[in-house]
Amino acid sequence: MPAFRFIHAADLHLDTPFAGMSGLPDRLRRHLQESTFAALGDLVDLAISSEVDFVVVSGDVYDASESSLRAQLRLQEAWNRLACANIPVYVIHGNHDPLSSSRLRLSLPRNVTVFGGSRPESATAVRRTDGQPVAVVSGISYPTAAVTENTALLFRRDPASPLYHIALLHANVDGQEGHDAYSPCSLKDLRASGYDYWALGHIHKRQILSESPWVVYPGNLQGRSLKETGPKGCYLVEVDDNGETSLHFRELDHVRWTELSIPIGELATEEAWKERVEERMEEVRGDLSGKTGIVRFTFTGRGPLHALLQNGRGGHDLLAELQRRETGRLDADASLPLHSVVWPVGFKAKTGPDIDRARLAEEDSFLGELLRLTDRALSSGDLRDELVDTALTPLMDNRHLRELLKSLGPGERRELIEQAGALAASFLLEEDMRGGSD
Repeated sequence: MPAFRFIHAADLHLDTPFAGMSGLPDRLRRHLQESTFAALGDLVDLAISSEVDFVVVSGDVYDASESSLRAQLRLQEAWNRLACANIPVYVIHGNHDPLSSSRLRLSLPRNVTVFGGSRPESATAVRRTDGQPVAVVSGISYPTAAVTENTALLFRRDPASPLYHIALLHANVDGQEGHDAYSPCSLKDLRASGYDYWALGHIHKRQILSESPWVVYPGNLQGRSLKETGPKGCYLVEVDDNGETSLHFRELDHVRWTELSIPIGELATEEAWKERVEERMEEVRGDLSGKTGIVRFTFTGRGPLHALLQNGRGGHDLLAELQRRETGRLDADASLPLHSVVWPVGFKAKTGPDIDRARLAEEDSFLGELLRLTDRALSSGDLRDELVDTALTPLMDNRHLRELLKSLGPGERRELIEQAGALAASFLLEEDMRGGSD
């Protein structure tokens, strides 16, 4: 088998609007809105500089079914650059950009193959240097936005072909939490197909589910929210003449979303808290190496600052001050590189009062019973769900809130229980203190 290399990318989500990001300076907002296109440009640069034989893209090229003309023109420009370098591209469409989308149909260069949506289609990929066939690339697009059948079962390797077999599929393997169950399948299904490499899309977290065969989610090219933290990019895949495969992750994101945790146990004063936040901001600034940082701080643990963080006023003021400073840096120097900017997008408190919780939980008191109930709810999924559903029932009359609340996962429900227990305990302790001082 001739050796070859290719790039596996997915979930480009071109022209993501980044809605809901309030307070951003105009220059930073434009940079954020341009980031998906910048990541696409770097993908093309990587393909050309690495002299890959072809590129596969496993769905959700666009962010919305009614994709903007700008997104289509920028994609056409990228594909044309690859055409000039004689690099073929094999593409499927996913739930965000199904074949039924009502967008303008711009012509694609001849190097681009878009697989249809009725059944898996195949094409033979060749090595660029000598035209030798190296792989059979197969794929199936979403004909509509919601594909609920197991389309993985439609893929079967050609037993007569000695070539390396690659399957492009936009799917949720083994029901991964937090993602729509579109094209649901199991790892067992993929292994039974006989393919050498499953080039997956749909899950935005980079994962290698199997190495025999290779079953790979590269994640998306550019993080788009605090649910998509850490490095984002694609895989450069090398296959040697024995069919042995090696994967190399390449970062392509221009904006890096980060969650930072700060324990409050050792922070006795507001000044110490402010300084710790500023220190972490500068640590992020030093680590980004050419990327813009979007950061949310989560405060954890128990300590005297709990009340300040829970009432929200202190956190709101410090957040506004940090944002003002970053805005001032941008306004003061129009040439300031955006990769030196770290924008704090929010504070989140997961703290508790500075108390001996274990002792209080043993007391024969209302507070003790509250703490024991919180512990039981955290250890019992049924009780947790019952308490959360009961508490949220008054909000279910609002259609938008109802859809949002239905999407709450176990982790988010657990977090609600923790926060409610800590907040209720704080109120009860404050009442006790006021009563004791009268």
